[in-house]
Amino acid sequence: MTNLIPSALNLIAHSVAQTAEGPGLPGAPAAAPAAGTPGAAAPGASNAAPGGSSFMIMMIVLLGAMILFSFVSSRREKKKRDQLLGNIKKHDKVLTIGGVVGTVVEVKDAEIILKVDETSNTRITFTKSAISQVIPQDAAA
Repeated sequence: MTNLIPSALNLIAHSVAQTAEGPGLPGAPAAAPAAGTPGAAAPGASNAAPGGSSFMIMMIVLLGAMILFSFVSSRREKKKRDQLLGNIKKHDKVLTIGGVVGTVVEVKDAEIILKVDETSNTRITFTKSAISQVIPQDAAA
């Protein structure tokens, strides 16, 4: 077991060195193609993999699309919520974010007064933002 670790490290180091130096013997200089041959790289030419910049552009476009859809979705949800809170009227049955179900007695600018108990005529004041949903009249029966 102890011999495996150093030999594995030597193998990895040898393959890394061979990759860095190119094919051939370790330590031997790689043969460069002649300047006039078709395989020769032009001076100053990039050795980057083809398609690397197009991949980066595609990733930026996808990220931009995700951000755009996020903004559009949040704007749609906010508009829907504002419409729900704006359409609350007297005698609507509502559910608060705390789980309290009650009937709207009075609607003010930023507050709503709910009657939560018919027998004792208990009323609780909530802010409009505490309203989670309006319960339809057919489901309230």
